[in-house]
Amino acid sequence: MKLLRFETGEGAAIGVLQPGNEGRIIPLAPLSNDFPTMLSIINGGSAALDQIRALAMQGDGAFDLADAKLLAPIERPGKYMAIGMNYAKHIEEAKRLGQPTPSQQFWFNKQTSCLAGPFDEIELGVSEQVDYEVELGVVIGAPAKGVSEADAKNHIFGYVVADDVSARDWQRHSPTFTMGKSFDTHGPIGPWIVTADEIADPHALDLRCFVNGELRQDSNTSELVYNIWQQISYLSTAFTLEAGDLIATGTPSGVGIGMQPPCFLKSGDVVRCEIDGIGAIENRVAAK
Repeated sequence: MKLLRFETGEGAAIGVLQPGNEGRIIPLAPLSNDFPTMLSIINGGSAALDQIRALAMQGDGAFDLADAKLLAPIERPGKYMAIGMNYAKHIEEAKRLGQPTPSQQFWFNKQTSCLAGPFDEIELGVSEQVDYEVELGVVIGAPAKGVSEADAKNHIFGYVVADDVSARDWQRHSPTFTMGKSFDTHGPIGPWIVTADEIADPHALDLRCFVNGELRQDSNTSELVYNIWQQISYLSTAFTLEAGDLIATGTPSGVGIGMQPPCFLKSGDVVRCEIDGIGAIENRVAAK
């Protein structure tokens, strides 16, 4: 299923794309007493999904997707973790810029206040070097602590398209990258959460990023240095991944800072990130 949050002028609501007609949304208002938020659905696990599936098959209250404004598909996760340099060609890109190759998984956090909707504007803020990074996003379902690689897939609720928007100049303000990775609006995700059962192999997905229609990034998740199961196992060794937590699994080569000369985003640019089997998000850069 494809679960989403939307707004039609009456406040935020939750819905599901209609099975067999994904141009229409079925509101989940009849289930709002039990599942008022996306996070409550994620916590509800398979039982919640069974109820949503049954409601979706009835099709009651369906309306056109075009009549809704899509919001970030999860309200505010507890954590948003992102891994750096997790595609071999992107590592080569980083090496040319003087970034040392990490000897283990290289993680940083994006403050969850950076989250934005799939078609919201990106604000440049005080940065002069705002960059794009298409990534496969993972939404944690069942809490994970000390899980094995073999068990990791059982802790995934679903997947989203993510753009790890990065303020490169501010990224260098801290060795943790936190400042440059967490500007408001620098975390667009969506357009919905595709539940894990719909993605047969998350390590076989084409992903692309376009800027003003020009293809900048083009790769496949089969090229991840550390796969998703390894990522979840590694993180959960240190701390508990909780329901609703987000993981950005790495970006391929082709980022703006790696171009010669570097090509950063400017007002009016349109960034489109696509992942096959999930969907696309598209964000215009706001006037500064």
